[in-house]
Amino acid sequence: MKNYLLKLKVMKDTKGQDLIEYALMAGFVAVAAGAIMPGVATSISTIFSKIGSVMTTAASQGS
Repeated sequence: MKNYLLKLKVMKDTKGQDLIEYALMAGFVAVAAGAIMPGVATSISTIFSKIGSVMTTAASQGS
């Protein structure tokens, strides 16, 4: 019974879902801005590179 209740609770938990949706939307907006304005593409690429390196560092420290 406990196992069943835990599964129900996990299925209801959507706290992280909003954050993922906002991150995806920000990514789509950034790609669209880069496609429309080529001058912005370089700075967008730099920002994503920095984010990628920070996430790689955080993942290696978390292990």
